[in-house]
Amino acid sequence: MQKKRNSPSRFVDSAELAVERRHARGRSSLHWPLLYSDSVLPETSSIRSLFLAGPAGRLEALLNAGLPNATHAAVVCHPHPLYGGTLHNKVVFHAMKALNSFGFPVLRFNFRGTGLSEGEHASGIGEVEDVRAALDWLEREFTLPIIFTGFSFGAAVGSRAAYSDDRVRALIALGLPAVPIEHRVYDFEFLRACTKPKLFVSGSRDQFGPPGKLEALVNTFADPKKLVRIEAGDHFFEGRLKEMRVAIEDWLRETVPAATAGG
Repeated sequence: MQKKRNSPSRFVDSAELAVERRHARGRSSLHWPLLYSDSVLPETSSIRSLFLAGPAGRLEALLNAGLPNATHAAVVCHPHPLYGGTLHNKVVFHAMKALNSFGFPVLRFNFRGTGLSEGEHASGIGEVEDVRAALDWLEREFTLPIIFTGFSFGAAVGSRAAYSDDRVRALIALGLPAVPIEHRVYDFEFLRACTKPKLFVSGSRDQFGPPGKLEALVNTFADPKKLVRIEAGDHFFEGRLKEMRVAIEDWLRETVPAATAGG
């Protein structure tokens, strides 16, 4: 557990923790949600529970509010729902915190058939449309350029929706699966022509992005791109979530200079 940061401009948002605990209560999985008592938010932040209009029914979502002068909005997609992935996943939570620290409003949602979201799992095909529904909602709500972020299944599925969407200005993929996972094989051919800024963050011990395999895959993608390996991190960045978050924040400062204007 991380040590609590002492800063007069930040505080523990008990309302957010209550919402996270209420939504996650009773769920147990490999993708256990992060409910650390030392979680912090900017003083201007608030959390909103809502439903999006999805192609297969309503999609459960949480929005972490941004600053009035936010330069971007963001969406974060969770890992595989059949293996316990939800919007409360700890990697998703920390990615949200990194993006929200710049003042961006950040949307997390449950894919169809997950949590309170309606519909049924669609093998990663229908879920691409779920991501598009989330992008549509962000555009209507904020009319800001969007930064896409996804973890594992969320990165594989979400990037397929985001790469050609003009509303999305940058892509962040955490734990991108570079090798088949059981019967699931992901095709990233479309990223070979994607010239949007792209960040890939994986643990050096990620079993689904083994050394050499992930590097070779990312090398086939169009520039600009950056691959960050978190030393001693596994697929879930266990014990390395702080390093993962710093990698996201550092890249945003370098790649999206205007982003700092809102933070």
